[in-house]
Amino acid sequence: MTTTIVHLLRHGEVHNPTKVLYGRLPNYHLSELGLKMAERVAETVAHRDIVRVVASPLERAQETAEPIATALGKDIGTDPRVIEAANVFEGQTFGVGDGSLKKPQSWWHLRNPFRPSWGEAYREIVVRMLAAMADARRDAEGHEALLVSHQLPIWTVRSYVEGRHLWHDPRKRQCSLASLTSFTYEDERIASVTYSEPAADLLPVRVTKKFVAGA
Repeated sequence: MTTTIVHLLRHGEVHNPTKVLYGRLPNYHLSELGLKMAERVAETVAHRDIVRVVASPLERAQETAEPIATALGKDIGTDPRVIEAANVFEGQTFGVGDGSLKKPQSWWHLRNPFRPSWGEAYREIVVRMLAAMADARRDAEGHEALLVSHQLPIWTVRSYVEGRHLWHDPRKRQCSLASLTSFTYEDERIASVTYSEPAADLLPVRVTKKFVAGA
């Protein structure tokens, strides 16, 4: 039996002074704090047996991967399958009583939270993430791989692997900035999932929460 670990890393903090939902929009880069988060993760994983570093094509993911790849002496691969989920509210502010939710034309997109109707279906996210992880496992067989992705794709695939509903309250996701969700494979089977926060002390607000299975 061959053990391989695939780490899913959420990118660091993004410079977003207008607080829009940036989704897949271009030109959203890491903030100064986000760069520090990426450096912290690089320090944390520098001595791990990571032989493959892959990132979403979005700038914030690529910038998070850069110091990690440098510390490991690896090139960065790009995989569009680990990109952020599509969302019809990209470029808008999103809140109750303001922004896009204030507009009646937006309400149709909120009709089905189980799919969800405002963006990419959860099951489509699972399919593409599992495929990217499987390829990373194959490429790093017997070692480790690190994929830089985004909160919703990481949490969705973790929920699937751990047998939870894919629909959920976003406030209960255990996937802080610059956190690592690590999948241990025994041959081609995912045997366990662990979670860690190398940059926990750098979070602008302490958002770490205890996760309770089934919550």
